[in-house]
Amino acid sequence: MNSATPETSPDAADVGAPHSEHRRPAIEMADVTVTFTRRDDEPLTIAEHLNLAVPAGTMHCLAGRSGSGKTTLLKVAVGTLAPDAGTVAWSGVRIDALTPKQLAAARRQHMGYVDQGATAIDELTVLDNALLPAVPTGVTKEMVERAHQLLTLLGLDTRLRQRARSLSGGERQRLAIARALLLAPTALAIDEPTASLDRTAAATVVQALRQTAADGTAVLVASHDPAVINTADTTTDLN
Repeated sequence: MNSATPETSPDAADVGAPHSEHRRPAIEMADVTVTFTRRDDEPLTIAEHLNLAVPAGTMHCLAGRSGSGKTTLLKVAVGTLAPDAGTVAWSGVRIDALTPKQLAAARRQHMGYVDQGATAIDELTVLDNALLPAVPTGVTKEMVERAHQLLTLLGLDTRLRQRARSLSGGERQRLAIARALLLAPTALAIDEPTASLDRTAAATVVQALRQTAADGTAVLVASHDPAVINTADTTTDLN
């Protein structure tokens, strides 16, 4: 049985901490329990009575070895997987009370999500990939300017007109972060952002996540990488 409780990292930074004690956390999980049934019909508890809050301007890490349930809990946090018990709220709004249409709208407003693949459309340019979230409602001049700003912040300003197929693994990860932040969500959830990257590329991605938190976004990251875990303000240990 695996029960996890958030703990404060001993080296937690105060970068971008929210100024109001009354602001609701961007992501809040209350008394969450998640279980799976294995092939032998035995239940596997991923988390039991988990309480977790990620305020704006902070970075929280779901830490643990492969198979510990990090990705599963990240999916619960972003609303693509329902917990067996407990609730998830974004900026004070419980997502289990929303209709599918309302949930989709709330996710678009509140949640940026980057999966392990950091997927990109290879034949599109870096800029066009970053603008994809704006396509359903129309790409405006303001969105193009924001995409430019994000890609510059993430060190991709010299690659804007290049095809995504030319990017390295670390550059694709940074492109995925820019795309997830395009609509200015209150939270960014990202799964194993440094997996398969060399240390230089990984350090650049970690720096980008810290900057994202410093700019006021709540960052929830799932990782087994000590470099990510030690950089987070708080952690939940799933080992």
